[in-house]
Amino acid sequence: MKKRTFHITVLLLFVAVLPSYAAPPQQQTQPSDLEVLSAFENAIAKVVDQSKPAVVSLSMEKAVGEDNNTQSGGGSGFIFDQSGYILTNAHVVEGAKNFRVELFDDSIYDAQWVGADKLTDIAVLKIEGAEALPMLRIADSSDVRVGQFAIAIGHPIGFRYTVTSGIVGGIGRCFHEKNDLFQYHHNYIQTDAWINPGSSGGPLLNIKGEVIGVTALNPGEGSTLAVDSGLAKKIAHQLIAHGSIIRGYFDAHLHSVSQGLAVVEVGPGTAAARSGLQRDDILVEFDGEKVSALSAFERRVMEYPIGKRCALKVLRQGQEITRHVVIDEMPLELVGRTVKTEAAAWQTLGLAVRKLAADTHQRYAYLTAEDRGILVEKVKKGSPGFKAKIPRGALITAINGQDIVDPQTLETFLQTEQDISEITFDMKGIHGREKVTIQL
Repeated sequence: MKKRTFHITVLLLFVAVLPSYAAPPQQQTQPSDLEVLSAFENAIAKVVDQSKPAVVSLSMEKAVGEDNNTQSGGGSGFIFDQSGYILTNAHVVEGAKNFRVELFDDSIYDAQWVGADKLTDIAVLKIEGAEALPMLRIADSSDVRVGQFAIAIGHPIGFRYTVTSGIVGGIGRCFHEKNDLFQYHHNYIQTDAWINPGSSGGPLLNIKGEVIGVTALNPGEGSTLAVDSGLAKKIAHQLIAHGSIIRGYFDAHLHSVSQGLAVVEVGPGTAAARSGLQRDDILVEFDGEKVSALSAFERRVMEYPIGKRCALKVLRQGQEITRHVVIDEMPLELVGRTVKTEAAAWQTLGLAVRKLAADTHQRYAYLTAEDRGILVEKVKKGSPGFKAKIPRGALITAINGQDIVDPQTLETFLQTEQDISEITFDMKGIHGREKVTIQL
């Protein structure tokens, strides 16, 4: 019995092993060069085909010359939200009106201005009356790697849906234009995917069809620049919420040294001067965190609540001391916004104001969701408002007992009541509520 069992076991093993001798396994063949190239070509074409419907062509009217004559302009953009929000460049839509958006299927829609930020060259428009819009997904820009593929889609003049491709040549690039705007961010992606005139504002895509940047600049030398998707998404959401970007500002001239940031100059009457900072002080800590690079410090200040008092640790002649400063809002001229000099508020009071938009209070330490009124953006030196010591950043809630909800309310009052000799504002600022009388 045992012998029979042994024979059966050997037979089964022989049967199991026999196929391996009878039919050797086929060796896996490597794909040919043509097959590899075809697969890559198909992948690129698939990304383009899937992305095109969300890339839009923009047309608009722009004022030119001293007579404000209009001429047509154009550019590119892409839908990043199914509600109809479009990302593009600020320089594409600057000074424009009557926006028209053409989609891939040749349908045309009107678009409304949402907001723009010159410092990052990002703007947002919104399509009205469209449903079930295609959109592009915005990637996490921290995952972008030097050497990865990049695909740009845009609408250069005369050639809709032009596609260029290349690789990411660098990240964290900085480009300083010759202007008076505040220069701070190192958030450009460098690529050799060429950007032609008219393609600005279009998407820069990865191999998955996700947006890694908003094409913006063509400085030449074989490379182009795109605002990275992380910054573009952040700015876009703030523009949707507030209509503009509200930034904190530290009004002292600093430069980097090994120990921290050295104070080069402190202007008279500035928040830095009021805090007691002096030339040659070295800033080593801001609000409990160590200070290192100037660009990182500036970014942190810009996101800090306006009007909030924070502690500064400073080295002065080798001794560590503490000073306190109240963070101010970045001046209009540095963020690319201008004063409406024809406004009655500017001509009569020397005040530039804007409406307190929804959720704007979140950027100001001294405001709440219940507050209503207009914010003072700038005060002209020597004006009645300046003499009354109205601070920039104050919220005006009423004039002579009449509630103010928007700048037009103030304009109407000033144009109607031209014979009055003084007015009284109800205001709210970093020192709380107060009444201020202005002599006219």
